[in-house]
Amino acid sequence: MTSPAEGPNAGPVVQTQRIDAIDVLRGFALLGILLMNVQSFAMPQAAYFNPTAYGDLEGANLNVWVAVRMLADQKFMTIFSMLFGAGIVLMAGRAEARGDARRVHYRRMGWLLVIGLLHAHLLWAGDILFLYAVCGMLVYPLRNQPPGRLIAMGVGLLAVASAYSIGSGLSLPYWPEEAREAFASNAWRPSPEIIEAELAAMRGGWLDQQLTRSAGALAFETFLLLTWGVWRAGGLMLIGMALFKREVFSALRTPRFYAVLIAVAVAVGLPLQAYGIALDFDRGWPFWSFFIGVQFNYWPSILVSLGYVGAVMLACRTEALRGLTRPFAAVGQTALTNYLLQTVLCTTIFYGHGLGWFGSVDRVGQIGVVAFVWAVQLVASPLWLRRFRFGPAEWVWRSLTYRTRPPLRRPPVPASAH
Repeated sequence: MTSPAEGPNAGPVVQTQRIDAIDVLRGFALLGILLMNVQSFAMPQAAYFNPTAYGDLEGANLNVWVAVRMLADQKFMTIFSMLFGAGIVLMAGRAEARGDARRVHYRRMGWLLVIGLLHAHLLWAGDILFLYAVCGMLVYPLRNQPPGRLIAMGVGLLAVASAYSIGSGLSLPYWPEEAREAFASNAWRPSPEIIEAELAAMRGGWLDQQLTRSAGALAFETFLLLTWGVWRAGGLMLIGMALFKREVFSALRTPRFYAVLIAVAVAVGLPLQAYGIALDFDRGWPFWSFFIGVQFNYWPSILVSLGYVGAVMLACRTEALRGLTRPFAAVGQTALTNYLLQTVLCTTIFYGHGLGWFGSVDRVGQIGVVAFVWAVQLVASPLWLRRFRFGPAEWVWRSLTYRTRPPLRRPPVPASAH
């Protein structure tokens, strides 16, 4: 019996389908990334890195944490970063035909950086747009390199952050006692007083949150940017450029190619992660877990992400699943709007200017919030695109980039077309 992926639709796909595949993957990643981000919205920041720092970690809550760590942690950020690199190549190619590629790109990244700063300091400290804008500026000159070289450079950049983390972990015995205690009490296992102060701030009004929010955002925009973000996101963007050039994101590779990606994720990526989790719990989540234990997710997460890519591309090749993938494509087409909408919805639910549930929703309950947000976005995005060409945030970004206001509304469909 012939499988759907091997049927008539398994051959080369047309241009619109190629774009659809990228949109579907972007939408899938955008929704998936909330599985990790919801922890940052709902709990003190230390719990994002150290699950024993705050909240119940027994029974169903433990199962949820393990599942999210295995299936989501760094996976969807990886896909999104690779697609961002692919988008640089795609958009540069279009702009080069008009002769203004470089100018348009840096103006586009400049405005994304501004949007990211506003998002981080006014709404949520976990913003990723600032990092993407910085990396987008840095990797742009490398876009025309051949795929093999892009992959090699990307792995090299990824290795820098990994080496820094491992080196920091190996140096722990030589840290002054005061430095180890300061790290533990502020970032890894905060004292009850620090936890209470964060709870009070985020359960307060918008101004009460501001100092905590901006402090977290500034740390991400400086120290974490230099020690982790640029190397991780920049390296993945270069790999994404290479994969785009090799048509991996276009659903054009063979079903066997995508099946191999899935097999490697299941046979190599997931077991390595499981081993790392077992080590963390066996050791009692010491500093070692933050620096060295995390390596069992840092590298395998890339393999798992590629497994997701394989699964999504196979779905895009299967005509019977078009109805299922179409809402994801709509989310992907409005990714910036939906990313910001996730922040608006979740901060309204968890922060003090809204329902004020910060610190009081366990990990099982957080999955319920994620499901609610997913439902809103999967329903609202296709409805929006029936009437409008872009998401509202995309329209603003495009208008600022091109210094013109493109039409937002779609033209009415003639009655004869019904």
